[in-house]
Amino acid sequence: MFKKLAFRITETIKNGSQTGLRRIILSGCPFLFAAITFLGVGFAVRESQPIDYYYSRGIYPFIAAGFSSLSNRIPFSLWDIFWLMTVLSVITGILLVLFRKIKLSRLLLRIAQLMALLYTLFYLVWGFNYFRPKLELRNGWEKPKAEEALFRDRLDSMILHTNLSHISISPDDYPLIDRLIEESYLKNSMVLGIDYPNGLRRPKTMLFSSFFAKSGVSGYFGPFFNEVHLNYYLLPMEYPFVLAHEKAHQFGITNEAEANLAAFIVCTTSSDQRLQYSGYVNLLVYFLSDGASLKDSKAFIRKIEKPVIFDLRFQRHHWQGLQNRTLDQVQTAANNAYLKTNHIEEGVRNYNQVVGLVMSWYHNENRKSKKTE
Repeated sequence: MFKKLAFRITETIKNGSQTGLRRIILSGCPFLFAAITFLGVGFAVRESQPIDYYYSRGIYPFIAAGFSSLSNRIPFSLWDIFWLMTVLSVITGILLVLFRKIKLSRLLLRIAQLMALLYTLFYLVWGFNYFRPKLELRNGWEKPKAEEALFRDRLDSMILHTNLSHISISPDDYPLIDRLIEESYLKNSMVLGIDYPNGLRRPKTMLFSSFFAKSGVSGYFGPFFNEVHLNYYLLPMEYPFVLAHEKAHQFGITNEAEANLAAFIVCTTSSDQRLQYSGYVNLLVYFLSDGASLKDSKAFIRKIEKPVIFDLRFQRHHWQGLQNRTLDQVQTAANNAYLKTNHIEEGVRNYNQVVGLVMSWYHNENRKSKKTE
């Protein structure tokens, strides 16, 4: 295909056809943009500080404000519609090739151009945030010692706070919860190192919630239109935490563990008990997972009160009932590859690293309070 393109350029120059040359140059522009973006990504991997200063804190807030102000006016997901139209266009192109209405080489060229443009657009409008320094480095946090006693104390505290904050949450509460999360993000903007308001964040329901529920996806952020998406099948106890997590991505926090930490801080520092419970109970799952290797792990589970146990069991059965194992495995593999491609070396294991970040956050908050005494 590329040899043919080069031959056409040579022949066009020989024949002096300006119109043909212009068409060929336009055809090559997407690949040129992608090549420049690729070089930019290479630079970003090596130089994270300039990316944080010039892109994440400089350019991206303006991009987020512009794109979100447009998508916020539309109640449904532009991201979902875009991908639906893209898939339908590719299928249409394949049918046209089969019926010999267009040549296969033309279709392949158009698909390659589309992929090059999407690659460029992804990094320009959001993706470069992947290469900023980690939150602990950005905030100058001291890393706590990895001691089992400290983890056990924190697990005990998580269970206690989860028990104390237990409350029923209703879908009728969702509009208020959205406002409360925004207030908490404003209050915690310095701690999280985000630019508030950074545009608008209107939660939108996934158009294909059932499909994504089968693969265990509770929410996602659509970077092309700066949209926050939540699964229709999300449980009320999950809603505040997942909403805060996806909003963290809109603020430019790409790392999944950091987004989980942001959601935890935003929920648990709120004065609203519904946010507190969602923050604690959803993080408790990660702590229990890490604590499963402890010799007395069952003793910790016995400390969890019955209403919380009921919620956790209901949550597990709810998603297991919706799950399709094949789709779940495919989605996990795809997400793992996606994260590793974007400088998250741990892949999907990055989600579980929130436990270490929570330990670090508490450690540094204690240090800060001791200094002010």
